Amino acid sequence: MFLGTNKVTLDSKNRITIPTKYRDDLFTDFEGKMVCTIDVQNACLLLYPAAAWEKIKARISSLSDFNKAERTIKRILLGNAHACELDKNGRILMTPSLREHANLGKNVVLVGLDNKFEIWDESAWQLEQATGLEQLQSGELEFPERLQELSI
Repeated sequence: MFLGTNKVTLDSKNRITIPTKYRDDLFTDFEGKMVCTIDVQNACLLLYPAAAWEKIKARISSLSDFNKAERTIKRILLGNAHACELDKNGRILMTPSLREHANLGKNVVLVGLDNKFEIWDESAWQLEQATGLEQLQSGELEFPERLQELSI
């Protein structure tokens, strides 16, 4: 389970280091195998353990090639997916196309969302957080009906 926001650095070889608190599980449960793809709604990346990605990939692959929207989603998500493996120091390589999509600079944020991570440029993440909170607090962005009964 991946939770929390972690600041990491994109090094000179375009690698990010996964925080130590996640590494043991990633090596033990998933042999360090990961898949990274772009997010179709935000300028960020989605990083899945390979086993979790296989479930997502199966659902995406089942989309119709004859429905333009479904084929576009399939093309974007699968066409931009890159298999990566944690090296012995817990680092993964960010390919040029992935870095470009997320506008990754030196300062990066790794956001744990239970079964996956989002990877953001730090300044873009800060703006996303501020904007999202403002929209929720002002009522501009409404809670979906299925969240109305959620008690936290």
